[in-house]
Amino acid sequence: MASFTGANPVPDYKKDIFHYEKNKFSASGLTAVQSHRVLPNRIAECPLQIESRVVNIRTSGEGTRFAIIEVETVTVHAHECIVLDDSHINTVTWSPLIYNFRHYFGLGEELGKTFRSEV
Repeated sequence: MASFTGANPVPDYKKDIFHYEKNKFSASGLTAVQSHRVLPNRIAECPLQIESRVVNIRTSGEGTRFAIIEVETVTVHAHECIVLDDSHINTVTWSPLIYNFRHYFGLGEELGKTFRSEV
């Protein structure tokens, strides 16, 4: 999915790396699911989906290349296989994919928990 863009025509600065794809979900082998309270679709295959609304965007200044985006969570969807009870995600069965500076990581073994941990 990373090499697709919804921009048609593809902007000149993207042409060497990206190509136009109208339906990124199906081209990536993923299933789009309509969200309940926000416009973008969710990905059915993701075990944890968080619908959020933008509250504030702060940029580093003129000509900025990054922004800090503050969001408010409005709905959470969790597959049954990762739910522990009515209000907790089972951190043993849920294994998030973490994107860190163009590299993908999973979680290592648990190192501990805080004194406020309920489960």
